[in-house]
Amino acid sequence: MAGKKKQEKREKKARAKAQMQQQAQAKVAKKVRKAKKRTLTEGKVYIQSTFNNTMITITDNQGEVVAWSSAGRSGFKGSKKSTPYAASLAAKSAATKAVDMGMTQASVWVQGVGSGRDAAIRSLDAAGLHLGEIRDITPLPHNGPRPRKARRV
Repeated sequence: MAGKKKQEKREKKARAKAQMQQQAQAKVAKKVRKAKKRTLTEGKVYIQSTFNNTMITITDNQGEVVAWSSAGRSGFKGSKKSTPYAASLAAKSAATKAVDMGMTQASVWVQGVGSGRDAAIRSLDAAGLHLGEIRDITPLPHNGPRPRKARRV
């Protein structure tokens, strides 16, 4: 009688262990997802150039991000991120990803006042994208907030 109970207990443990292994394999199978290959011919390039960094985002015409890069992602740190050279490398890496997907034409939307604006545009052109229109969408203040009081010297 006692031997029968021990045997049932062992079988129950073995079933539970097998079930846990199956669940673990199912979790691993769920995490591995193959990215779908996109092919597109035209899109938009958004260049956001700040005083500290330059970010390039390439989207299709619906607005879904195809490729992106930034000066920080290109390996620059600190004040070197705000240089035109860093912006050109970031634009080049994003553009090569988009060209690999088949993009040939793009319209450029530039925002911000950083030093990497022009360098990024030149680098996009050199990477093989035909730039249709270049728009500046930097927000401009319409008289802005109330100024500080005048200094008394």
